[in-house]
Amino acid sequence: MSTSSAARRVFAMMLRHLYILRGSWPRVLEMAYWPAVNMVVWGFTSQFFQGHSDWVARAGGVLIGAVLLWDVMFRGNLGVALSFMEEMWSRNLGHLSVSPLRPHELVAAMLGMSLVRTMLGVLPAVALAIPLYHFSLFDLGLPLVAFWVNLMVSGWAIGLGVSALVLRFGLGAESLAWVMVFAVAPLSGIYYPIATLPGWLQPVAWALPPAHVFEGMRALMIDNLFRWDLFSGAVGLNLVYLVLAGALFLRTHHVARRRGLLLNVGE
Repeated sequence: MSTSSAARRVFAMMLRHLYILRGSWPRVLEMAYWPAVNMVVWGFTSQFFQGHSDWVARAGGVLIGAVLLWDVMFRGNLGVALSFMEEMWSRNLGHLSVSPLRPHELVAAMLGMSLVRTMLGVLPAVALAIPLYHFSLFDLGLPLVAFWVNLMVSGWAIGLGVSALVLRFGLGAESLAWVMVFAVAPLSGIYYPIATLPGWLQPVAWALPPAHVFEGMRALMIDNLFRWDLFSGAVGLNLVYLVLAGALFLRTHHVARRRGLLLNVGE
């Protein structure tokens, strides 16, 4: 199998979903709408807290930055899960199973579309925060790349795990695309330090990559310190979870394909 042929198949799968987006402006609008609404709500909340909280006043954009980075993870998850469920909704998995497309190429296309969807969804909100609240996420500099990539990979891991469960249990499990990512939100320390959690929950939180990312974001914004220990912890955990989620999806896909279930999945 040549690399160029594999790349063409991955691009063809991404192109299919890009055509879907191009032909449906409400889908594109929805991707940008929710991050923008969240940013506006938390922006006003942040402005209020700046006058009533010394902790937030030390870094006025800490809550805005948190909600924007949270949307990176959320959109990364949905970008994978929705790209897969689009194939289920259109009854297209059976066709893909008899095409030259390899399962790992399908995964690569889903991850590529997740990146496109996340950019379309989050960047307008990032741009809107600049004139509204005089806060630019780009002021974080190079660490922003580290935060963004780690949260994208966390979203990919959740999205692949959810896609595997949907493939195994059918579209009745599609709500997991939203349930799973919000289940880890309280333990990710998005808007508060992990130290505020009960003692018995803190080890569970530290086992999640987003907890390291958001603690690192606050350390940078409040103390002007990039925590390499938190960065390396997030990278290591993300690699483990992404490999496990990818293996689960590929295994589930292999079993479904061998049993001919892909021809009827989604019905």
